Amino acid sequence: MKTEIMLSEEATLDPQDWTSIRTLGHQMLDDMLDYLQSAGQLPAWKKPSAYAVGSMNQPLPEQSQEAASVYEDFFNQVLPFNNNNVHPRFWAWVQGGGTPMGMLADMLASGMNSNVSLGDHMAMYVEKQVIGWAKEMMGFPSEASGILLSGGSLANITALVVARNHFNKTIRAKGLQSVQSQLIVYGSSETHNCAIKGIEVIGIGNDNFRRIPIDENYRIKTDELKAAIEADIAAGLTPFCIIGNAGTVNTGAIDPLTELSAIAKAYGCWFHIDGAFGAIPKILPEFQQQLAGIELADSLAFDYHKWLYVNYEVACVLIRDADAHRNAFTVQANYLVTHERGLSAGPEAFSNLGMELSRGFKALKVWMSLKENGMQKYRQLVRQNIRQAEYLANLIRLEDNLQLMAEVSLNIVCFRYATSQHTDDELNHINKEILMRLHEEGIALPSYTLLNGKYVIRAAITNHRSRLADFDALVNAVVSIGNDVAPTIKIND
Repeated sequence: MKTEIMLSEEATLDPQDWTSIRTLGHQMLDDMLDYLQSAGQLPAWKKPSAYAVGSMNQPLPEQSQEAASVYEDFFNQVLPFNNNNVHPRFWAWVQGGGTPMGMLADMLASGMNSNVSLGDHMAMYVEKQVIGWAKEMMGFPSEASGILLSGGSLANITALVVARNHFNKTIRAKGLQSVQSQLIVYGSSETHNCAIKGIEVIGIGNDNFRRIPIDENYRIKTDELKAAIEADIAAGLTPFCIIGNAGTVNTGAIDPLTELSAIAKAYGCWFHIDGAFGAIPKILPEFQQQLAGIELADSLAFDYHKWLYVNYEVACVLIRDADAHRNAFTVQANYLVTHERGLSAGPEAFSNLGMELSRGFKALKVWMSLKENGMQKYRQLVRQNIRQAEYLANLIRLEDNLQLMAEVSLNIVCFRYATSQHTDDELNHINKEILMRLHEEGIALPSYTLLNGKYVIRAAITNHRSRLADFDALVNAVVSIGNDVAPTIKIND
């Protein structure tokens, strides 16, 4: 007797009417291209409306909605209140503005819906090509290894896992308790917090990260680094990794990388470089001396979505020793064995090189963007941003009530509004108010940091849409708002 399962209708998530979704898709594409094309004509930022925020407090939908209605909600409640890193006056944190080609590449990648982890399919080969280009850009040997990740945080953590597991081969099986003495990591006091998180994640512990003092230009003091290493050895501890900065997040300072490499080699340490954005000028001939030493690193982390303007999210980590990279993550599983033929054949699985088994097709937007623009165009744009930083610094020097607060070594400009009538504490309040008003009035979007306890306005220029007139507008607005705010701030009378 046959058992029959009767289904009134077999379901799918594909549209019943392909014509209508095609029409809607064309509308989405036109709207987003209009949005990018007109970005500079809009305010630099708009606070999300109460209605838009409230619209994200709805119960879980049970019934279907028309696709056009869903898109209308996006268009009215989400898109107008973007963080707006596509705007020409966005210089907050270090965020690139993306490109139309990157947007389209993400659509293509999403349509393919590839899992770029293993198998014999072209997405695997595209990522391997992108990694090959990364090695060429950064001066790494062709036999080195690498993988694309979501951002600098995971890139730095991945490198630290490789460093730890390569330093002591028993850790993967037996854990850190198999190490006879405490492992120690070294970096400057300007080391990015994501690297410090990585030190915590891999079980070394925050207390075992040595924050080495910096010089007047925010670069690590190598004599103090060597003294700290010697003190730890004398105390029975085990130095195992040195982190160098190719562009600190606060000021863009570049550590003496070649010297750090020599120190790491002398003490048997892994040498990692966090080059999240500051490694990118390695593509410029005139920066070869300042960034000398990148090619000597055991590992290097950098982001494509910062100073190569690729759409979020995509970063890269390069590992000089491919075997060390592979041995840090490879796990034998009978459901992941490579075959001789079929989809289960193909190049080495990326799951052998990182934590992720499910991985999106990040490489496509990098591959298409590099092909579309070519390295000559990228060199032009990176130089343009560096010149813009120099231009902004000169504008600041010309204003009596503005102070440049750090050497401009790359593309980051830190400055503040200042008068002789106010204390540093009062100036901190004034500059914070200036920054908030710049944002609220939609004028420009720099960010902020503290340098030696002083609140500074910070412009990180990784924006291919910025023009010199935008920096004129920033300086004029800071002076105007400062002149308005300063008389109202007097907290130490």
